Amino acid sequence: MTGRYDEHDHEHYERPRRRTRPRTKERPRYEDAVDGVVTTVDRGRFTLEVAGAPVWAVKARPLGRKGVVVGDRVRVVGDVSGDEGALARIVEVRERSTVLRRTADDDDPVERVVVANADQLVVVTALADPEPRPRLIDRALVAAYDARMKPLLCLTKADLADPETLLVTYRSLGVPWVVTRRGADLAELRERLAGRTSVLIGHSGVGKSTLVNALVPHADREIGQVNAVTGRGRHTSTSAIMLALPHHDGEPGWIVDTPGIRSFGLAHVRPEDLIEAFPDLDEMTEDCPRGCTHAADEPECGLDDAVARGEADPERVESFRRLLEARSAPEY
Repeated sequence: MTGRYDEHDHEHYERPRRRTRPRTKERPRYEDAVDGVVTTVDRGRFTLEVAGAPVWAVKARPLGRKGVVVGDRVRVVGDVSGDEGALARIVEVRERSTVLRRTADDDDPVERVVVANADQLVVVTALADPEPRPRLIDRALVAAYDARMKPLLCLTKADLADPETLLVTYRSLGVPWVVTRRGADLAELRERLAGRTSVLIGHSGVGKSTLVNALVPHADREIGQVNAVTGRGRHTSTSAIMLALPHHDGEPGWIVDTPGIRSFGLAHVRPEDLIEAFPDLDEMTEDCPRGCTHAADEPECGLDDAVARGEADPERVESFRRLLEARSAPEY
């Protein structure tokens, strides 16, 4: 029986095999790449700030599953003109100096990176309408300390309630604060933000978007209202956005406006990491038994010994332990 094809048919010849090209560990150097910073992320598309102008980009395939978030410093190639229809490619994500993380719930093993390379976490809370939620404030502080970011309390609507009622809770922790009221000058807040990259977080209705619009007039962030029945605000921001602060004689800075939060899971935070954010207290735990969590119910914790000897401020220890408990306590 003869074959279907003879030697003159093209099917007779052996077809080239797939992947015959030898693999190499060398990667493109992208010597023509330019630096940029990610300002927004929207369904796989990224807005970057490159040389002071907005550029639209996608992630290059070699980056694979590597996440790119707001605040990332990246290298890009392609069309960085920023013209309509122009699209660049992100080819490298530089090492992050800080990472602000959260989990959806306390037992959620999946961490979500909120912002990269920020150095200050501004916890915005209203003194009234809606009422302050200290548990959520505590959790935000824990996240800041875990990320090695400086915390700042921004108390809004001081024309409706006395800020001292809330400040007395955080004074022993040494958390700095600014107080604002409707129509008042924001010079003190601007001074705290100058020269920094600050992330603003807070639950809906606390006045965060109002602050952003006042700090960055062209931001046009939508402002929500507080529900008179539930006392909660309506979510207005749907994604994080990084905005350059106008600067006159002061240092330039950035703020990152984030969506209003209703939970801040801390499953990723370990007690030994949290205590390191308080060097004075950390030093007093050197003789703690192995596995000590430094909580109030630990039988031989060095913090208790330090308080008994008069070497530690009892209010500061109590405040630290409140933050420790915030990792698993209800937020309301």
